[in-house]
Amino acid sequence: MPKTFTDLDRHALNGQTMGTRWSALFHHAPGLDLAAVQADLQAAVDLVDGQMSTWKPESDLNRLNNARPSEWVNLPEALMTVLEAGLAIGAATDGAFDISMGDAVEAWGFSGLVANETAIRNARNRARASAADTLELDRANGRARKHADLRVDLNGIAKGYGVDRLAEAARAHGIDNCLVAIDGELRALGHRPDGSGWPIAIEKPDHDRRTAHSLIELEEASIATSGDYRHWVEVSGRRLSHTMDPKRGMPLVNAPASATVIARDCMTADAWATAMMVLGAERGLPMAEKFGLSVLFLHHGSDDAIGCGLFSTSPKSNLDV
Repeated sequence: MPKTFTDLDRHALNGQTMGTRWSALFHHAPGLDLAAVQADLQAAVDLVDGQMSTWKPESDLNRLNNARPSEWVNLPEALMTVLEAGLAIGAATDGAFDISMGDAVEAWGFSGLVANETAIRNARNRARASAADTLELDRANGRARKHADLRVDLNGIAKGYGVDRLAEAARAHGIDNCLVAIDGELRALGHRPDGSGWPIAIEKPDHDRRTAHSLIELEEASIATSGDYRHWVEVSGRRLSHTMDPKRGMPLVNAPASATVIARDCMTADAWATAMMVLGAERGLPMAEKFGLSVLFLHHGSDDAIGCGLFSTSPKSNLDV
């Protein structure tokens, strides 16, 4: 006999990962081994962080970054999967998403270093060659090599992949209805016990406070938001977005305040949200429609929004999808 709402216990688990926190919200019948679930969810994100961190010197990604050009580097399956997806989305977006922005991220001070004019100039020069031009994957043998001195940065896709691994770990414990998240990247499995979708608030792009612009209910889908209002650096008195323009090797200018993408898996939603910030609404909406994505663009100083797919129901706030 199916369990009713009142037969289920509500659980909210969380832990540290990638300089932030992961979370998992679900309802389950009594008797679930929560300690085992917590341990497996933590292990899932620890694996991603250990392989793909730009902050950990011993990460597999940094082994690749520190290798000499033309030197093959053996890499684990998960990292190869994310690198392959990054290159594929880069090709689909005509380079709007580019995983070779590590030098630019460091040069502009987003990795904890002080912005450096010489490094900025070098990063802008290297931006002429994309990851597609300089990174070769040998998937059959689990290895990769660079054909130039570049630093791969997966911050625009790794959290989304981490969310997907949380979902996979939850399902391994028989948790088929839950909401898992890392920062602004979320994935909804199934639905809530009453049959409704998981409510997700889309933030107003406000530097100073957290308020909701709109609300959407999500089922069996992922959502990710990229924006300029939470992470930035200040250079010469000017606040600069952490999202890089791959064509120029520098922070975006005249970009949307935020771009939110809904896709089946969170790795895809995460990468495309970054790409949509770079593309903007004019170029991004036709591309979203081509690839079957739902996208919402918000701009500073206005509650109006521009969207397509699930977000095309209203250009205003208070979406109810």
